[in-house]
Amino acid sequence: MPFITVKMAKGRTIEQKQQFVDAITKEAVKTLNVKKEWITVVFDEYERENWATDGQLHSIKFGDGFGKQGTE
Repeated sequence: MPFITVKMAKGRTIEQKQQFVDAITKEAVKTLNVKKEWITVVFDEYERENWATDGQLHSIKFGDGFGKQGTE
Protein backbone atom coordinates (compact mmCIF):
# COMPACT_ATOMS: atom_id res chain seq x y z
CA MET A 1 0.00 0.00 0.00
CA PRO A 2 2.10 2.96 -1.21
CA PHE A 3 1.75 6.15 0.82
CA ILE A 4 3.22 9.07 -1.12
CA THR A 5 3.97 12.35 0.66
CA VAL A 6 4.50 15.48 -1.44
CA LYS A 7 6.20 18.40 0.30
CA MET A 8 5.92 21.75 -1.45
CA ALA A 9 5.33 25.43 -0.97
CA LYS A 10 1.72 26.59 -0.79
CA GLY A 11 0.13 28.20 -3.79
CA ARG A 12 -0.93 25.44 -6.19
CA THR A 13 -4.55 25.28 -7.35
CA ILE A 14 -6.90 22.36 -6.71
CA GLU A 15 -6.75 21.65 -10.45
CA GLN A 16 -2.94 21.44 -10.38
CA LYS A 17 -2.99 19.14 -7.37
CA GLN A 18 -5.62 16.89 -8.98
CA GLN A 19 -3.60 16.68 -12.21
CA PHE A 20 -0.48 15.79 -10.21
CA VAL A 21 -2.35 13.14 -8.17
CA ASP A 22 -3.71 11.59 -11.38
CA ALA A 23 -0.23 11.42 -12.92
CA ILE A 24 1.58 10.11 -9.84
CA THR A 25 -1.12 7.52 -9.16
CA LYS A 26 -0.98 6.18 -12.73
CA GLU A 27 2.80 5.94 -12.58
CA ALA A 28 2.77 4.24 -9.17
CA VAL A 29 0.25 1.66 -10.40
CA LYS A 30 2.39 0.94 -13.47
CA THR A 31 5.79 0.93 -11.77
CA LEU A 32 4.89 -0.74 -8.47
CA ASN A 33 2.30 -3.14 -9.92
CA VAL A 34 -0.37 -2.27 -7.35
CA LYS A 35 -4.06 -1.45 -7.52
CA LYS A 36 -5.10 2.19 -7.95
CA GLU A 37 -7.20 2.12 -4.79
CA TRP A 38 -4.09 1.19 -2.76
CA ILE A 39 -2.34 4.48 -3.56
CA THR A 40 -2.53 7.29 -0.99
CA VAL A 41 -1.13 10.76 -1.72
CA VAL A 42 -0.80 13.46 0.94
CA PHE A 43 0.30 17.05 0.38
CA ASP A 44 2.36 18.75 3.08
CA GLU A 45 2.28 22.43 2.15
CA TYR A 46 4.49 25.09 3.67
CA GLU A 47 4.48 28.84 3.67
CA ARG A 48 7.58 30.17 1.91
CA GLU A 49 8.51 32.02 5.11
CA ASN A 50 8.86 28.61 6.81
CA TRP A 51 11.18 27.08 4.19
CA ALA A 52 14.81 27.98 3.57
CA THR A 53 17.67 26.89 1.34
CA ASP A 54 21.23 28.07 1.24
CA GLY A 55 20.72 30.00 4.48
CA GLN A 56 17.88 32.17 3.19
CA LEU A 57 14.12 32.01 3.57
CA HIS A 58 12.33 31.30 0.31
CA SER A 59 9.99 34.24 0.87
CA ILE A 60 13.03 36.53 0.67
CA LYS A 61 15.19 34.55 -1.75
CA PHE A 62 12.54 33.99 -4.42
CA GLY A 63 9.77 36.46 -3.65
CA ASP A 64 6.03 36.05 -4.13
CA GLY A 65 4.79 33.73 -6.84
CA PHE A 66 8.04 31.85 -7.43
CA GLY A 67 7.43 28.28 -8.57
CA LYS A 68 3.95 28.97 -9.91
CA GLN A 69 3.23 28.52 -13.58
CA GLY A 70 3.91 31.66 -15.58
CA THR A 71 6.63 32.98 -13.28
CA GLU A 72 10.38 32.73 -13.59
